[in-house]
Amino acid sequence: MAPSLATAHRRRWWMACTAVVENLLFSAVLLGWASLLIMLQSEGFYSYLCHEPENVTTSSAHGNGTEQEAVIRINGWLVCQEQDEMLNLAFTVGSFLLSAITLPLGIVMDKYGPRKLRLLGSACFAVSCVMIAYGASNPNSLSVLIFISLSLNGFGGMCMTFTSLTLPNMFGDLRSTFIALMIGSYASSAVTFPGIKVIYDFGVSFILILIVWASCAGLVFFNCFFNWPLEPFPGPEDMDYTVKIKFSWLGFDHKITGKQFYKQVTTVGRRLSVGSSMKNPKELAAQEGNKLCLSTVDLEVKCQADDAASPSFMHSVFSPILLLSLITMCVTQLRLIFYMGAMNNILGFLVEGDLETVSLYTSVFGVLQLLCLMTAPMIGYIMDWKLKECDDGSEEADESDVNQDGKKRKKRDRQIQKISNATRAFVFTNILLVGFGFTCLVPNLPLQILSFILHTIVRGFIHSAVGGLYAAVYPSTQFGSLTGLQSLVSALFALLQQPLFLAMMGPLKGDPLWVNVGLLGVSMLGFCLPVYLICYKRRLEREKQQRSDDAKLFLKINGTPNEEAFV
Repeated sequence: MAPSLATAHRRRWWMACTAVVENLLFSAVLLGWASLLIMLQSEGFYSYLCHEPENVTTSSAHGNGTEQEAVIRINGWLVCQEQDEMLNLAFTVGSFLLSAITLPLGIVMDKYGPRKLRLLGSACFAVSCVMIAYGASNPNSLSVLIFISLSLNGFGGMCMTFTSLTLPNMFGDLRSTFIALMIGSYASSAVTFPGIKVIYDFGVSFILILIVWASCAGLVFFNCFFNWPLEPFPGPEDMDYTVKIKFSWLGFDHKITGKQFYKQVTTVGRRLSVGSSMKNPKELAAQEGNKLCLSTVDLEVKCQADDAASPSFMHSVFSPILLLSLITMCVTQLRLIFYMGAMNNILGFLVEGDLETVSLYTSVFGVLQLLCLMTAPMIGYIMDWKLKECDDGSEEADESDVNQDGKKRKKRDRQIQKISNATRAFVFTNILLVGFGFTCLVPNLPLQILSFILHTIVRGFIHSAVGGLYAAVYPSTQFGSLTGLQSLVSALFALLQQPLFLAMMGPLKGDPLWVNVGLLGVSMLGFCLPVYLICYKRRLEREKQQRSDDAKLFLKINGTPNEEAFV
């Protein structure tokens, strides 16, 4: 049986810790494509596309001679450009689903909760491992299974990643920090395939590794089955986990908790008090077309303030912040995905085809993926910076909010502080992205270690910054849908990495210089979002100052800062 929200809240630390480990091992493991590509080539996937070259006659200063063109083999299987292009296409399909599937996932998760999606994701991941193992048993006939298995791998991994992003709602003011931790573990999952490659290099069977991995995915299924609730995790502003009330005596037939309970009971009490002052019973029944009763029939109350605080989904979709965040994510995703898909070829161009050096640098890149887990919470900390010092909207002043002279300490505005924090996060992330673009332009092999580091940090930072921005600006009930929409659009844009890869391997003859120059120029568009956030922050400050001036005016005229007193 699924636990209740209260039980899940008591287990939130266990769920958070296991979610981090599960994201590391089962979420976006396709991001470690460079290591998986070598293992697939070693197992002979699409090796039948390669053919033995014919003898060619060459001329030299010492006379004419006949020699054979260089033949590249890995573990006895032929390796060629046609194989690289086909496997890179499979990676493109899998990485596309890794992001594109998030929109329907977000809509389903916002409505039905994360439990069912997480169970489905863990099952799909296990099936994908079994399918890859089955394809490896006869690659000449079953190589096509790599497309289906990588698609299931991407879908299952994103199910587990996406469902874990709602878990931080149970951690209050530390929500952005925990979102960054979840995204950091998701981005660090690129270390999984390099780790598997190390085991593979020790002589362990590729099929055995995948079967054990599929069995571990079954443990994720059972952990979710016994610990994750059916209901969606409400946001901190919608849920007070410290309030424990038994609702059966009120006749509630739906889920209601925390502040929602307080608002609805207050509204019913107000309507009862108004209704008791009416002498005519007919007038009581006809009030606003609603029936006054003690049950939940009267709980649907129109409130303009709540509507203003929770904009519609379409209003959020066409807001400038979301549109500019889509531009930022599109260019960043294309920049990062292209580098991951073409990294082996880029390194091979720098070392002139030395496969041992390419394998070494690929392993280094995989190990560095753990930097995502270690650095992503930094962006979460920036997004949560000084939020505890902000005004929470309560009219009562705590003792800690009063200075020594007895005056109330002036607090920061929460909305303005969130926008300021998001601005800093995106400026820092875009600076690192541009620095990554410059290091890619330099054809120096040791410098690529710095490119690895910047690539890894940016990948963790950008997802954490966007997730924290959406959690700060938009209602928690729209978080999944908006994040899914952003992932879908950026995934569609990232499909351009396949024609860029073909252009690099074809007309550019493996030289990535001009592709990197173009991507560096496009990366500059990422600064549009922080520029708008600065303007938006100044507008909020002007509106706050205007409200303060109006309150002083009403206080001077009416003796109270309330505008209603003047009417």
